[in-house]
Amino acid sequence: MDDRVPALADQLLLIERELRVLGVWASSPPAPEALASQEPFCVDTLAFDQWLQWIFLPRMKHILEQGQPLPTVSGILAMAEMVYQDQPQRVVGLFETLETFDRLISGGEG
Repeated sequence: MDDRVPALADQLLLIERELRVLGVWASSPPAPEALASQEPFCVDTLAFDQWLQWIFLPRMKHILEQGQPLPTVSGILAMAEMVYQDQPQRVVGLFETLETFDRLISGGEG
């Protein structure tokens, strides 16, 4: 097992917590068609926070639970900074969790 797995699992929980704190955690999923988008980050069908909740978190949890190879790079923070460029103070906690996730994926310390 990759020694980053426990830290990554913790980070996924922190990302979820930040989405809840921001009040963007949804109780029901978007339409199946929205989840099936082929565009990066589902930019054509989902808001970024929806993509985090319904695509990113479940995929990463599955990878960790199944012991699959981890991605070698992550640029999730850069995408978040683009999406929330007009409200960085409101999402500073989310930025921090995503930054730590990116660093862990790239092999750095959390």
